[in-house]
Amino acid sequence: MRLLFEIDKKNYDPNGKIGTRPSVRGVIIRDGKVALVHSLKYDYYKFPGGGINAGEKHDQTLIREVREETGLCVIPETIREYGYVHRIEKGKIEDIFVQDNYYYFCGVSDGTQPTELDGYEADEMFTLEFVKPEYAIEVNLTHDHGSKEKNEHFAGMNERETKVLQMIAEEFEA
Repeated sequence: MRLLFEIDKKNYDPNGKIGTRPSVRGVIIRDGKVALVHSLKYDYYKFPGGGINAGEKHDQTLIREVREETGLCVIPETIREYGYVHRIEKGKIEDIFVQDNYYYFCGVSDGTQPTELDGYEADEMFTLEFVKPEYAIEVNLTHDHGSKEKNEHFAGMNERETKVLQMIAEEFEA
């Protein structure tokens, strides 16, 4: 899979212990709009997806995470690679946190299932929205994200998601 870009915060001890948590993200485009998770509490947008569990394949994680966060059901035969983002920054547990975020285009069936949000996702009031990429980019770059903005890991995630949205808007004119 092609490397889209790298984010290296260089805010860590390079000789420290490394922790990794690869993840997958779904890129779902319908009628020029992208399916995104909107945090109503902190007003930001992100692609649906999450961490890969031990023994889980990328497509399995993608199907599970998209359904849990959005209620949308990915059609397995529509999954195709877009690219990945390599992120390195100071970790919460280990000294260095390394995360490869794999992005996949995919189609979904009509309708939705009930979501299964984690505690923090429910607290943030994650909601599925189909929006123009430009709108989500504007929100991520200019809106007040409250106390989330003080969180270094949020800043990295927001930067990553916004940059991928910009690339998709430019490359595919979603």
